[in-house]
Amino acid sequence: MATLEPGARPSLKDIDTADTGGIDEAAGRARLEALREDLAKLQSLLYAENRHAVLVILQGMDASGKDGTIRNVMKGLNPLGVSVVPFKAPHEEEREHDYLWRVHKRCPTKGEIAIFNRSHYEDVLAVRVKELVPKSVWKKRYRHINEFERMLTDSGTLILKFFLHISKDQQKERFQERLDDPRKYWKFAQDDIDARHLWKDYREAYEDAIEECGTEHAPWTIVPADKKWYRNLVVAERVVEAMKGLGMAYPKATFDRSQINMD
Repeated sequence: MATLEPGARPSLKDIDTADTGGIDEAAGRARLEALREDLAKLQSLLYAENRHAVLVILQGMDASGKDGTIRNVMKGLNPLGVSVVPFKAPHEEEREHDYLWRVHKRCPTKGEIAIFNRSHYEDVLAVRVKELVPKSVWKKRYRHINEFERMLTDSGTLILKFFLHISKDQQKERFQERLDDPRKYWKFAQDDIDARHLWKDYREAYEDAIEECGTEHAPWTIVPADKKWYRNLVVAERVVEAMKGLGMAYPKATFDRSQINMD
């Protein structure tokens, strides 16, 4: 795991996607269970205090495990205080607005956790690699994004951005699993293969996005994602650590308890 300093540029090809930080899998899974309990308690605090919001952004190559991370890390949370937002290709109404419009309205309210499965970063990633807009357009978006995220954090939102870093070989294995299991056919699309053929272009786009939009208020964490259990552990540890850093506390009573008569 690497949480990058602001403005640092990663060399993704030099980061071990199979790294487990020297942790044994059994110990890692046990640690994850404890972190889920911590996260549930922190969610309760977040909701009760109603001063902060938490935005978790998951990005990564296809099959890097965005869905699996959400399912395994967040499964102990109260659904009433969590929203999961998958950002796919924009529909007609969204295309008629600026590209951040659909994102801003899905950001968490105070007391809530929102998890973005892909995000506004697609507009400097897929849009760039597929050449949907010229460089003169997407290049400006780094500044837009930084200013947007600054505004969110100034308003009380904790932003945690994760790049789930999978190897090309591991991606191939996971694609093959989808092809071999009829229950997973729905998860496979030709677009996945098309994107795989542009691996180096996407890697460069991610390196640029992480460098340009890695800030003190909204840093990136690069998560080795070949080992699913370790990926889940890293994300859980980072979220719990950051939420503890908010220094939350349950609100004190605004009434005189001695005057409450239940009879």
